[in-house]
Amino acid sequence: MLCLNLNRKEVEPIFYPQQRAGFIKEKGLGLFHVYYGQGVGKTTRAVGLAVRAAGYNLQVDIVQFMKSGTSAEVSIFKRIPNIRYRCPGKHPFIMSQGPKPVHYEHAEKALGFAFEAIERGTHLLICDEILDTLVFNTLEKKQVLELIEKCKGKIELVMTGINAPAEIMDSADYATELVQVKHPYYSGARAREGIEY
Repeated sequence: MLCLNLNRKEVEPIFYPQQRAGFIKEKGLGLFHVYYGQGVGKTTRAVGLAVRAAGYNLQVDIVQFMKSGTSAEVSIFKRIPNIRYRCPGKHPFIMSQGPKPVHYEHAEKALGFAFEAIERGTHLLICDEILDTLVFNTLEKKQVLELIEKCKGKIELVMTGINAPAEIMDSADYATELVQVKHPYYSGARAREGIEY
């Protein structure tokens, strides 16, 4: 038997608010994506793009900043020949006292991995959580802007993190904000293997 919820609030259809400018044209690689916000799903969105690109035989490089490289997706990357994954290693949480030398070293090493990927000629470079290095000042904004400039028009670049400064947003071709509406953490649930990490 089919049951309909007639008390459900009607949802207005959402249309794209922007108008397309000019004729549709081929762009090729070299555009810049920013996935930011307080909501979950930034890394998940980037990983989905990595898998799609790898499926088209593009070379994908993923560099994780401010993470320890222990999330479950890392084991999948190792099984996909054209995804190269790099993480500098253990990254302790930054507590209220602020970053320690290990945090600065981690950020610099990860940035080095990103520049190496550019030199090797990757097609898609994902810098997961690089924007958070700017929140905690473990990298300088000029270093991140240099990375963007080196990729522009040549290498598809993705950056994720909680916040994106205006100069970075101005450079972006894609900007997607993920907004937290509900999350079970706030009702006392622990993070679950295979779902949150």
